Order: sequence, then structure tokens, then C-alpha cells
Amino acid sequence: MKALIIVDVQNDFMPTGALPVPEGDQIITAINVEMYKGYDLIVATQDWHPTNHKSFASQHKDKKTFDIVQLNGIDQILWPDHCVQGSFGAELHKDLDTRLISAIFRKGMNPEIDSYSAFFDNNKLNSTGLHGYLQDKGIKELVFCGLAGDYCVAYSANDAKALGYEVRLFEEGIRSIG
Repeated sequence: MKALIIVDVQNDFMPTGALPVPEGDQIITAINVEMYKGYDLIVATQDWHPTNHKSFASQHKDKKTFDIVQLNGIDQILWPDHCVQGSFGAELHKDLDTRLISAIFRKGMNPEIDSYSAFFDNNKLNSTGLHGYLQDKGIKELVFCGLAGDYCVAYSANDAKALGYEVRLFEEGIRSIG
């Protein structure tokens, strides 16, 4: 059983968004086509931050975007405010075909810790529930796509491998920040 995991194809990660991923909008058509290639399950993730999220540079006096601070014992890049709960920037892009998406898993809701992975927060203390959902559906193989390849997609794929899944990347459907 195989699932497609669509990571964070949200407005704030588009080229005109708050945290732009170069050419992020150019993956949407490829992902839409990929969804119709016989997957047993398709799920998506959304960054879903409260306004006071500690990964936001705006929450740290005398710090600027892309500075690195210690947050709960781990290095944290300070990002521009992005994917704030209920905002336009947090919405999945309007051109993403959501009809085949069975579930959406939100991450990054705890203001004290970021969550790049679709499975866990960055300290691996709290689960998003995705692993249990996939186990319940009998999924063994995961194909990842989305944004950003060097953060949320990479962390998700690495956690999936550690959890015992067979992992592939749909590279045409991935773009990275840098």
C-alpha cells in the first residue's frame, strides 16, 4: 500500500508569500497529475502556526530573520511570520487539486517548538498523528512532494525512513529554499 504525502503547498511558501520558495508554484501541476497515478491514499500537511510562534523572528527582541537561536535545547532558525492559523498564507494553494486528499495534518501549532516534519515536532516529543493514521490504513510506502525540499520535505522523509517506511521522493513536485 502506497501513499502520496503532499507537504506544505501553502500560499506563504509561494514566490510572493511571506517565506517564498523559489519556483514553489511550479510544482502544483506536476503534483496534481501525480495524484492520479494509483496511490492508495493521499494526505497533505499544513504549517499552522499561532501568531506568537517562537520560530518567528518577530517574537525575539534584537533578532532578525534567519538568525539562529536556541529554542528548547535545539537550534532554531528564525523565520518571517508565516502560515499563521486561519490566514490566507496558511491556506493550501488554490490550484492544488484537493479532491483526492483524504486528510490534512497540521503541524507547528505549539508556540514553543517548530515542526518541520509531517510526523513530529523538532524535539520529537509530540506526534502529529500521521504515523498512526498511515498504520491504520496499512501503508508501507510513502512518496513525498511539496515545499520546502530542504526543510519540511527532508525532515518528513527522514522521519518516515526511521519509522520503517519505504520512502521515495517525487522530485518534479519538490522545490527548496536554498
